[in-house]
Amino acid sequence: MSVQIKKKPWNRVDLPVYSISSKGAEFDNMNIITYSTAVSMKPKRFICAVYKNTKTLENVRLNGQFVLQILSDSQYALVRLLGKQSGNKINKIEKLSKRNLLSEWKGFKILKEALALMEMKVIHEMDGGDHVCFLCDVVAYKNLNDGKELTLNILSEKKIISI
Repeated sequence: MSVQIKKKPWNRVDLPVYSISSKGAEFDNMNIITYSTAVSMKPKRFICAVYKNTKTLENVRLNGQFVLQILSDSQYALVRLLGKQSGNKINKIEKLSKRNLLSEWKGFKILKEALALMEMKVIHEMDGGDHVCFLCDVVAYKNLNDGKELTLNILSEKKIISI
């Protein structure tokens, strides 16, 4: 029996959509990240993959820390700014501030409507092809809002991405 499945195997599992908030020498930045997963319970550790040649990669390497934000399903439109535009070309924090979407936590700009926050400290970096993978300790966390998480399937349904 032959089965016709359109999605590639790595797109069959619906992944959560996160945003990284990072501090920079020139200015802070936010981006979208979907390649992130917990890899240890004690200590709590994540691997977060950041695209090469991005402002976020520059900022994370500079400071060795960032905030990983779990996005709410209501924040799907932010992907056009945070994921489809480059922090090397525009100041995303400035645009978000003008829309009154930001707050602050532990010295980082964060999205007010995010579901939860995790402060990450980089302990190891490795090449991941078109991404750089950071093994990180979770040094602090905070739940902000109730709600449903933003996922790749929601972005696909809204025609923001194709999977």
